[in-house]
Amino acid sequence: MGKLTPKDLVLVALFAALAVVAALLFRFFGGMIVPFSLMPFVALLAGGLLGARLGALSMGVYVLMGLMGIPVFEKPPFGGPAYVLSPTFGFLLGFIAAAFVVGLVLKGKRDAGPVRLSLAMLSGIVVIYAVGLPYLYGILNFYMGKSIDISGLLMIGFVPFIGFDFLKALVAGTLVRMVGMRLPEFKEQQAR
Repeated sequence: MGKLTPKDLVLVALFAALAVVAALLFRFFGGMIVPFSLMPFVALLAGGLLGARLGALSMGVYVLMGLMGIPVFEKPPFGGPAYVLSPTFGFLLGFIAAAFVVGLVLKGKRDAGPVRLSLAMLSGIVVIYAVGLPYLYGILNFYMGKSIDISGLLMIGFVPFIGFDFLKALVAGTLVRMVGMRLPEFKEQQAR
């Protein structure tokens, strides 16, 4: 892994801050085990605009800020190391992985077309759920002592959100394409 330039650091910090804003926007719509969130959108956008390494790093910085106790997460306790026992913590890990996968799928493609962008964004969504749902299942069943089967899990953490996540993926892919077509330096950044 190469050194981070000052520009890289600014971009990583910018997307980590964008993740904080996205989480805080929906903080007060609580009550659900898995809340509606703009975080999938931010993770997909980070991977698409910053590339695999910087996109994942930006989401990782966001998660580390929360684990250090800064109240940046969407659900109580909003931060701290105990958040790893939150049912939704797996989705936070999924955002890091999704940004990385989106960046990998787009890597080296100077002018990503709609098919590659769609594949990248859908891959990111799959990764978020592939990491988040098993974690949710484990915490609910083995830590919180709730007896949730697979269909119950899907009703809690998948069915209410997948349609919105596809919409977020569409918007993120569109924004990545628009930025990629307009900013030549973006194409260099994305290739990293």
